[in-house]
Amino acid sequence: MPSRLKRRAEFLRAAREGRKAAGRNLVLQALPRPDAPAETRLGFTATKKIGNAVTRNRAKRRMRAAARLVLEASPAPGHDIVLIARDGTATCPFPSLLEEVSAALRRAGARP
Repeated sequence: MPSRLKRRAEFLRAAREGRKAAGRNLVLQALPRPDAPAETRLGFTATKKIGNAVTRNRAKRRMRAAARLVLEASPAPGHDIVLIARDGTATCPFPSLLEEVSAALRRAGARP
């Protein structure tokens, strides 16, 4: 499993310098890291616009599971990846969430 982004500065750097790919249920930000070409780091966030704490936590759990499955199948080494929940993240069908994560990784250039 890839390591996690935890500090706010890491999230802000990915937002400022990374490539973005927005989907219907999530936004992905991918920042290439030439200093660590073999390591992938992931971060997950959900704002209060998404809903209460239960809804936000469910959205983040689903994004973590989707990212784990997609990146196990084809990794994106050397990137900081931030997944941002949208309104439908907590309720959309899981197969469509998997496809959305995969497509967003391709659009952001994190994998072929």
